[in-house]
Formats: sequence, structure tokens, C-alpha cells
Amino acid sequence: MNKKVQLQDLGNKDYKDTWDYQEELFKEIVDIKVQNSREETSIATPNYFLYVEHPHVYTLGKSGDVSNLLLSEKQLESKGATFYKINRGGDITYHGPGQIVGYPILDLENFFTDIHKYLRFLEEAIILTLAEYGLRGTRSEGETGVWFDVGTPFARKICAMGVRASRWVTMHGFALNVNADLGYFDNIIPCGIKGKAVTSMHAELGKAVDEQEVKEKILKHFQNLFEAEILI
Repeated sequence: MNKKVQLQDLGNKDYKDTWDYQEELFKEIVDIKVQNSREETSIATPNYFLYVEHPHVYTLGKSGDVSNLLLSEKQLESKGATFYKINRGGDITYHGPGQIVGYPILDLENFFTDIHKYLRFLEEAIILTLAEYGLRGTRSEGETGVWFDVGTPFARKICAMGVRASRWVTMHGFALNVNADLGYFDNIIPCGIKGKAVTSMHAELGKAVDEQEVKEKILKHFQNLFEAEILI
């Protein structure tokens, strides 16, 4: 079992280019696993954790409803945004500047073979990070991600999650609103959930937040939860 995870911060990168890169890394891991199975070898599979910030983009998961995008193609162009149907779970979400996006590309057989546990650990890394800023993030039953004030009229989502897994290899991940422009969420029904608001750390704290500091805190909690060794 290889619990080393290679960290790569891609900076600001186009969504499609990043998706293609994820697919490359995903295929690399799956190919090793297929080879190990076929040839009865035991080559260690690598793990990756990608940080990225995307230009304005809306993405729709494979089970999502395109009607949750409230913009026409022309309106998308006017807002400088793009749109992609992709192969993760979940419905529609937004990515853009001021948002920390994390894509762990892991062979879960190096850690544990439980997708439910994997999602809960990702949520927990975000919940623990928010707690360091005095923010009480929680889970909402039946709705993946991290929320505030669940069960009240003021419920609002701060972190969306959607993953894909095959042969216990993961891709896609989470998007935490740190200093994001929340106005872009007005153009969708976020995650297909009507009547619930979206928020950011900036909105909750009333001030801009150091994104690099947040990244380091998420990584610390991820490392502890997964008992991983982060390679920088």
C-alpha cells in the first residue's frame, strides 16, 4: 500500500485542460492496476492531489438536469463563462476565481475501499478547516458537501463535492468557496437543490481570506484523515 500523495498546485487553469490532465493521471493508475492483475505483479500505484482555480465555468454531472443551468449559450459568452457536461456524480455547479478546487486522484486500495467513507473524509477535511476560522460547517443528510445552518430557513452551502470512481480510483473532488463571486451561482440551481443559498468564507467572515493558508489547512486535515504522506 502506497500512502504517499503527490501534491500539484496547477494555479489558474482552464477546466477542460484540467479535466484532460485528471483523465491522464486516472488512466495511469488504472493501467498499473490492470497490469498487476493480469501479470500478477505488485507495482505500487501513485496517488495525486491537485489544487486548481478555474476561470468561470459551469459543470453538469452525469445524473444532472441541464435545465438547472439558467443561461443560454449567448448569455454564457457574455459572462465569460463556459459549460461542460462531465463524468462525475452530482448535478450542476460553478467554478471560478476565489474558489479552491481540489481533485484527489487516489487509488483507494492504498487507503480503504469505501466510497461513502471517502466522501465523508473529504467533507471532514473541509469541516475541520472551517472550524479553524470559527465557522461551523456540517453535513446535510442525503446531500453531499458542507453546509451551514442545516435544517433552518437559512441553510446555505459553502463546499460542493462530486466524484467519479472506477476500480477504486477516484477523480474530480471538491470546490470550496473562499473569496468567490457568489453572483455566478444565481445563474444555476446549485446542485439541483431549489430554495437553498450558497455562501463563501468571505461572506461569512466579512473579509477576504488568504487562500494559500486555507489550502495548507485543508491539506493538513486531509493528510491526517487519510494517514497519508504528502509529497510537495
